[in-house]
Amino acid sequence: MDAVIDETLRLYTVVMFHERVANEDYELKGTGITIKKDDVVHIPIYAIHRDPEHFSDPEVFRPERFLPENIAHNPYTYLPFGAGPRNCLGMRLAQLEIKLALVNLVHRYVFHATE
Repeated sequence: MDAVIDETLRLYTVVMFHERVANEDYELKGTGITIKKDDVVHIPIYAIHRDPEHFSDPEVFRPERFLPENIAHNPYTYLPFGAGPRNCLGMRLAQLEIKLALVNLVHRYVFHATE
């Protein structure tokens, strides 16, 4: 179930981008670009999640890419709740609510595949 949720959040992320404020000057190696202290940096989550450099066949729904034996991506390329010490405080609650909703749907309804 976790892999299905992770893949769904990769394809249909709730937030399109995150913002961070640089706490010091930082030069992006090999680009000649410097991010100055206090600059706002936008991290394009939607674009990262659909970049074939990070996820093969990014437009295809493949939950198995998130199974423990298949995880090969950089942890900072999967960002539905952000990353690091300032990730979403409600992440665990949101994941629990998603699981409860799925369990209730499967318990109450019969689903059939379409052709």
